[in-house]
Amino acid sequence: MSRDLRELRCWTAFFVVALVVSGLTAFPLATELRLLGEWFHVDAPGIPENGLQWWFRTIRDGLNDTYSRYPWLGYGTDWLAFAHVVIAVFFIGPYRDPVRNVWIIQSGVIACAGVVVMVFACGPIRGIPFYWQLIDASFGVFGAIPLWRVLALTRRLEKG
Repeated sequence: MSRDLRELRCWTAFFVVALVVSGLTAFPLATELRLLGEWFHVDAPGIPENGLQWWFRTIRDGLNDTYSRYPWLGYGTDWLAFAHVVIAVFFIGPYRDPVRNVWIIQSGVIACAGVVVMVFACGPIRGIPFYWQLIDASFGVFGAIPLWRVLALTRRLEKG
């Protein structure tokens, strides 16, 4: 196996694992927000009505209220988690035969760009604080980095 193919497979495997892990975090949202609330002391007196502590408390309280009244809405984030896993499965093709499956890598780069567009189009409409939009957009940016490397290595393999 060539050095380029070995590197390509490492980057692809990294991307797949990151995609699956980020997706699986959508299952235990209420528990995650409870823990973040404890760690960041979001119930301490004097928390300003902005900033990270306020945002974690707002999300935690919103999830708790929503899940207690409408638990079926959590089903949407279950599907989000499942979609991450399904998307990750598609990257098995480029792992096995990157040249033949280059279109999957290209689609992944396009999807990463779409994350950034979606964040800045929908975030303000949904009242998401700008600093949190930057965090969400970073998933698209940081997801594209290994895919760009995989794409470059695929082009080198294609040339022989």
